[in-house]
Amino acid sequence: MCVSRPRRFGKSMAADMLAAYYSKGCDSGNLFAGLKAENEDSFGKHLNRHNVIRLDIQRFLESEEDIDRFINEIESRVIEELMDSFSDCKGLCADVRLKVALDRIFNQTGKGFIFIIDEWDCVFRIAKERKDIQKNYLDFLRELFKGSDYVELAYMTGILPIKKYGDHSAINIFREFSMLSPKGLAAYFGFTEDEVKALCLQFQVDYEETKKWYDGYSLGGLHIYNPQAVVELMESGQFHSYWTGTETYEALKTYIDRDFDGMKQTVVEMLGNMHCKIVPSTAQNDMTTFKTKDDVLTLLVHLGYLAFDEAAKEVFIPNLEITQEFMRAVKVGGWDGLMDSLESSERLLQNTWALNGKAVAEGVAKIHNKTASLLKYNSENSLTCTVLIAYYSSQLYYMNPVLEMPSGNGIADVVYLPRRNVERPALLVELKWNKSAQGAIDQIKKKQYASWFEEYTGDILLVGINYHVKTKKHECIIEKYVRE
Repeated sequence: MCVSRPRRFGKSMAADMLAAYYSKGCDSGNLFAGLKAENEDSFGKHLNRHNVIRLDIQRFLESEEDIDRFINEIESRVIEELMDSFSDCKGLCADVRLKVALDRIFNQTGKGFIFIIDEWDCVFRIAKERKDIQKNYLDFLRELFKGSDYVELAYMTGILPIKKYGDHSAINIFREFSMLSPKGLAAYFGFTEDEVKALCLQFQVDYEETKKWYDGYSLGGLHIYNPQAVVELMESGQFHSYWTGTETYEALKTYIDRDFDGMKQTVVEMLGNMHCKIVPSTAQNDMTTFKTKDDVLTLLVHLGYLAFDEAAKEVFIPNLEITQEFMRAVKVGGWDGLMDSLESSERLLQNTWALNGKAVAEGVAKIHNKTASLLKYNSENSLTCTVLIAYYSSQLYYMNPVLEMPSGNGIADVVYLPRRNVERPALLVELKWNKSAQGAIDQIKKKQYASWFEEYTGDILLVGINYHVKTKKHECIIEKYVRE
């Protein structure tokens, strides 16, 4: 099995737990007392009954000098311990390969081994450009595990899934549980919604605010939270980004600035709460092989900077914590027009609440012009993205917008519903292209779009925005919806 998750999702903790459960070198029954595992029929059968070899690959790669010798170091260190633990076995010596030593032990004792390998992929993160080292490492793992009778279980964790060469995995004997396809392990890495609710109740922390900041990873139909961020919040009581304690925005900036296939436009769209379709199957699962924007976006999913909707095959920025990291990367990257637009968003939102259509039209026009270098200016999709950027600050007051993407000569509707316990009007935004803002308002009324709000008892604002291509003029009309 290979389980890949971003940093601070509990991978090493799970590896330690498995080592404690399986290893003959532990007496760990009390650790599992009262837990669900204890009720499994097979629990006692495997508790502290196995030979376990646990490796943290990162400990063998603490400096650049280690890169060329770390495989030999792993073999020699493990063989040294095997010689101590199986001193009665014949043919064990420092000169044999690890696979040979394990074969001899198995053949003489009939006992196999469980391998638990943490940070399996750090080679691909530390030696990014050393293809020779990467290949030697994959060959080492393949030789160690494939077809070997002494392997009872091989369990690996890392940030990246198993490296692929072309369309094929270099090690095809592992079942993978990743951010793209967590299968049945979704609930066991990260905190589930129920777990976070219980913690918020215990520590008297506002759950809705916690959800806004740290929710958003959609795995196996579950809402998963980064446990590191949640624990930090519970201990400090302060809402902000804890991501920089483990990952830096410089890494994110590097991948954005490559601008594969319009990567920057995609980032702008996602900052506006849009989702982006991807084909993740082409990614090679390393940090240097990129042929398309999809490859970069897939890597950002594995690194935890994006969430993945497995059903829709779409990626998106999951929460406010990660949004802060994208904002830092964009700011340092010199996207002045976008930063100005995002910073003026609060003022535009205030003008919307005040029914000041003229000011909103002027604000949207400025944002459209400032983001023109990042977007395809004269397109309906560009106008939709502009509006989403214009209302960027809405995430402080509203849930994620409900968006109907434009197609052909059609229209785009954006609906903003206030968060629970936030006294703000709902917004129903209708966009028009080469028509009129009044026509947008009339269409909302004619087609009874406000019927979407049947269960909503608060105020509703109708916002009609039109853009003329020839004149490059924006107009806006805002009305308060009157229920019949």
